[in-house]
Amino acid sequence: MAAIGLDEGVNDSAAAIREVRLTIPAKPEYITLCRLALTGISRLRPLGDETLADLKLALTEACSNSVRHAYGDADGSVDIRYELHADRLVIEVADNGAGFDPAAPGGDGRVDELAEGGLGIAIIRSIADDVEIGTGEDGRGSRLRFVKVLDA
Repeated sequence: MAAIGLDEGVNDSAAAIREVRLTIPAKPEYITLCRLALTGISRLRPLGDETLADLKLALTEACSNSVRHAYGDADGSVDIRYELHADRLVIEVADNGAGFDPAAPGGDGRVDELAEGGLGIAIIRSIADDVEIGTGEDGRGSRLRFVKVLDA
């Protein structure tokens, strides 16, 4: 079952941050919920159609990586956090699965050494203004965080 939470009013230099957290089962059919949540967030701070489409693509790639690689055949979940600031949107996708080595070919998104099927991170890097890849807060799984600076 998917779960969603909303937290408003966190201070960011006197500007409110709107944060939405979504937890989905690590199954492909739930990735659509991540995209729908992003569409809803875009109503709080209108984004251009092209920007929204790009962000949906980046989000789909990030979630697909967790769904495909984190748990193998076992059950698991993917946590998505959206932070809407006045000047940027931050999206973080995390799981508690096997994790991956961002230094491995295809793991860092560099076109010169992409492994088969390794375009997802390259796509995210081309869309986002900043990308961080690492492990979860507890040192397990993987965490991909990307930032899109929003037009004024």
